[in-house]
Amino acid sequence: TLQSLLSSMKQACEILTRDPEGGAARIPFETFSFLYLYLASIDGEISETETNVFLHEIKEQADKHSGMVLIRHF
Repeated sequence: TLQSLLSSMKQACEILTRDPEGGAARIPFETFSFLYLYLASIDGEISETETNVFLHEIKEQADKHSGMVLIRHF
C-alpha cells in the first residue's frame, strides 16, 4: 500500500542521508526516484500514473532544495 511504501521511503532517507542524525534526512532526487520506482513495482498496487504524478510533485519540491528530497516533502 501507499502508506507502507512511504514509510519504507522515510526509512531509506534516514539510512542513506549524509545529514547528521536528527537532521532533514535529505537524499538526492535520483536516489529517491530509483528506490520509489523499484518499491512501487514490487508493491504492485500503485499505478504507473500515480507513481509518475507523485514523483513529479517530489521533483518540484527537490528542485527548490538543490535537487534533494526531504522527508517533509512526502
